[in-house]
Amino acid sequence: MRRYARRTRRTVPVRAVVFDIGGVLEFTPSLGVTDKWERRLGLPAGELNRRMWDIWQRGSVGALTEDAVHRALGERLGIDQVIVASLMNDVWTEYLGTLNTELCSYAQALRPRYRTGILTNSFVGCREREQSCYGFEQLVDDLVYSHEVGITKPDPRIYRLSCDRLGVSPEETVFVDDTPACVEAASALGFHAVHFRDTAQTIAAIDGRLAAR
Repeated sequence: MRRYARRTRRTVPVRAVVFDIGGVLEFTPSLGVTDKWERRLGLPAGELNRRMWDIWQRGSVGALTEDAVHRALGERLGIDQVIVASLMNDVWTEYLGTLNTELCSYAQALRPRYRTGILTNSFVGCREREQSCYGFEQLVDDLVYSHEVGITKPDPRIYRLSCDRLGVSPEETVFVDDTPACVEAASALGFHAVHFRDTAQTIAAIDGRLAAR
């Protein structure tokens, strides 16, 4: 019976491909923003994120507005809102990175043969900025941002939500992420999970999964 179940899963056709953003559709190397601002504010290494940890976490599930984040930065770091705005401008520059144009072109070419989606851990305010910079809403059929749905990867609920919104099952879906824990969680749910290491490797891995089914 188990042999039959495995054989059945191999014949399920892939109907969707879902991508992470940071480190996948965007190249997001560290620009040293935290170190820069700790030096500027005279803080010990690691202190900025220590003071702001709960704010970063709450922003990732949409529990705070951008204004609330800015107020917390000002209060916890002892800086005025002009400096807060400058700090956050640097944070967003690092967060947005640069577009992986090759992978985005590949994702665009998958449609309409396949449903396509984005499933990403995010921060309040990022959809508007990423849409302005990169137009992700036109790239894929559906976008799931953690700050909009109140759940972060690798929670299984957010993967299932992405599938529900695309109208597919995990077994019908290729999922691409650069974070091992997120890849492992997707695989455990039945996705055809691809660990992004570089663009050429990722495209080849997706093509292999599409061709095999």
